[in-house]
Amino acid sequence: MSSDNAVLWPGRSPWRAWQKLIFSFLFAYFMLFIEPWSLLGIFPKSDLILHYYSDLKSWLVYGSNNQIFHTYKDLITPNGSGDTSYGWTEVKLNLIIALAAALIWSILSFKTPDHNKAAYWLRIFLRYTLIINCFGYGLAKVFLMQMSFPSLSNLATPLGDLLPMRLSWLFIGYSGKYQFFLGMVECVAGLLLIFRRTTTLGTLLCAGIFMNVAIMNLSYDIPVKIFSIHLLGMSLLLLSFEYHRLVDIFIRNIPAIRNNLYDVYFPKRWMRVGINLVKYAYVIFFLYSNISSSYEAYISRTKPAEVRPFTSGLYDVSLFVINKDTLPPLITDSLRWKDVVLDYGNGSINTVDTIFWQRYRRGYFRYTTDSVNQLIHFRKRDWTWKEDSLFTMKYQMPDTATIILSGKIRNDSVYAVLRRSNRHFQLAEKQFHWLSEYNR
Repeated sequence: MSSDNAVLWPGRSPWRAWQKLIFSFLFAYFMLFIEPWSLLGIFPKSDLILHYYSDLKSWLVYGSNNQIFHTYKDLITPNGSGDTSYGWTEVKLNLIIALAAALIWSILSFKTPDHNKAAYWLRIFLRYTLIINCFGYGLAKVFLMQMSFPSLSNLATPLGDLLPMRLSWLFIGYSGKYQFFLGMVECVAGLLLIFRRTTTLGTLLCAGIFMNVAIMNLSYDIPVKIFSIHLLGMSLLLLSFEYHRLVDIFIRNIPAIRNNLYDVYFPKRWMRVGINLVKYAYVIFFLYSNISSSYEAYISRTKPAEVRPFTSGLYDVSLFVINKDTLPPLITDSLRWKDVVLDYGNGSINTVDTIFWQRYRRGYFRYTTDSVNQLIHFRKRDWTWKEDSLFTMKYQMPDTATIILSGKIRNDSVYAVLRRSNRHFQLAEKQFHWLSEYNR
């Protein structure tokens, strides 16, 4: 078939048998991981199909754990952590399915000289998956939304009580300039991947970015290990298609041939126009939606805080009375409050009382105030962002530095006096010095 009436797919031919087998496995595995059919969600009435697929996948994951792997007694689905028992079981199941698919594919395509067409589409799917994640994570960092500056509750938490992930998150969130730089690098990588001429450079940059992310996740126990390792694997797989070119440039120090792995000849003009329209419409839509949502989130975070009846800050609990019994500050009773952080709708208490969401030895809550009736409503919100009402207390303010709370917690009568602390957090000053005459 001549090039005048056929689509020409880039790549060498023929392939060796082991190359076809490995490629078939990788193609099947990454398709299962990427799930490109989820794009059907943009079409109306496609939810039913995706629902059936989701149910089938869950049935296979749970079934494989119970009947084949016997690794976990119960599976926990992804819940903010992507490294749950469900996630790891899904990885093992995908490996088995991909291996079976590769063997079948290799038998059926034994006489096929190459898989250049499938390789082209695999490169496209991997490339756009990297683009989506580079811009998704990058824009979140550019607008300083992925990692936030340490809150008052964070600052009031002893360093030794923090989990490794929170330590790493606060480290990056502390410096807006550093987070912005990381985001810009990811966005530049995504931008380079859009254009065929710069795809190799973009892929190299992606490999460096996601290798750093994967190592950081492994080193600081950040629960995105599965996903980050797969993004790194996608980058390395894309680079493997250019193995000879990269060796020529970086090892042999000789000129490399032109990269044509993304050059497909479509014989019809409408095909070429259609491909470009779909490509740029998708990129523009994705960038617009991500930039607008990130910008709106940034504006909502940086807008002036709502005026509340009392000042945001750290308050020491100088008096805590429960059922008419005064509890001294050093008592180890779990109901005793040591200090309270009020931070414009969010707060935490230095207590191990489990009525609050416990995190790093502090009880976290959200609150709203009723200035007319002088009431403060406490609500519980955990990492799922689900809120439940806790209790309501009456407040008084004899002066601007003192808050008196009284009311019922569970069935206990509670009276607490909060005095604004003068505690000084050096970390909150964002210190920077060009000149440092001594080791600080």
